[in-house]
Amino acid sequence: MSIRKDDTVIVLSGKDKGKQGKVLEVMPKDGKVVVEKVNVVSRHTKPRRQGEQGGIIKKEAPIYACKVQRVCPKCNKPTRPAHKLLADGKKVRVCKKCGAEI
Repeated sequence: MSIRKDDTVIVLSGKDKGKQGKVLEVMPKDGKVVVEKVNVVSRHTKPRRQGEQGGIIKKEAPIYACKVQRVCPKCNKPTRPAHKLLADGKKVRVCKKCGAEI
């Protein structure tokens, strides 16, 4: 999966198309990501302990990673990251549009 935690992404399709947000969690086994302020759902919770508050809680639900695309921090355009091998043998992600290291 080319998307990692704390990456800035843009949503490509669905009800939140065009929204940008930071990746909070990555689930590579399911192929999903949780993005900040995207795909917000209402969760009805019951109080479990005495004195605990119940009610409707808004939280982010996971969306498929194929529906989001990484935004380059330098050129601020959505791009698929390319990989580049450095001289010391390190593999880094690079922007396909401007060539900046991500």
